[in-house]
Amino acid sequence: MEKLEKLYEGKAKKLFATDDPEVLWVEYMNQATAGNGAKKAQIEGKGSLNNRITAVIFDLLKARGVDSHFVSSLSDTEQLVRKMDMFPLEIIMRNTAAGSFAKRYGVEEGTPLKQPILEFCVKDDALGDPFINNDGLIALGIVTEEELDEISRQARAVNEALLDIFSKIDVRLVDFKIEEGRTADGRILLADEITPDTCRLWDVKDGGETIEHLDKDLFRRDLGNIIPAYEQILERLEQLADAEGVTRS
Repeated sequence: MEKLEKLYEGKAKKLFATDDPEVLWVEYMNQATAGNGAKKAQIEGKGSLNNRITAVIFDLLKARGVDSHFVSSLSDTEQLVRKMDMFPLEIIMRNTAAGSFAKRYGVEEGTPLKQPILEFCVKDDALGDPFINNDGLIALGIVTEEELDEISRQARAVNEALLDIFSKIDVRLVDFKIEEGRTADGRILLADEITPDTCRLWDVKDGGETIEHLDKDLFRRDLGNIIPAYEQILERLEQLADAEGVTRS
């Protein structure tokens, strides 16, 4: 596979074309951001950890019947993915009240929800990634009703699979954000990344009586260094993959 011209550079990743028009070359960066880029820092080793965490999570998901755009790892910081026409959406699943949800509704952070909550935000930094409901998505032509049904079904399937994965490594999956896109042949698939940057993950190894963050809230809220936390997540996930005999891409 040949790496060609750079197509896009975001907050955490660069995308490059390859000699296969249906495959992209992804390079994970060391940049950490919060508040839609208002807070930034370069953190050595972050790109490698997120690339490796995403790869093993996508492999664990595939073993549970959840497909994605992930093709294979190339190096500690690079991977190949299927080219997608991305929906301009942040797709959010919440299992526990935290972050903006807890603040919005005046709920104590850490309150278990009686059922998972699926939310959507329009992916637009200039607008602050505004919340939008199902009717709004369809009325604005962002998705069709059929596409929304499939995106919602997949989001809930991803949540069920991730709850299983993280429970087995003594981590509470509080909430997460994913993105989805459409392949050239029209198939809707999970895309982008799943990392401690995009998930709230709380350690429950010692009983979970107090909140111990293993996610980007450490950076977002100035609680400490993210690298040891991300290393813990990677180590536990790799041990799980090995224990389950999951083939690594």
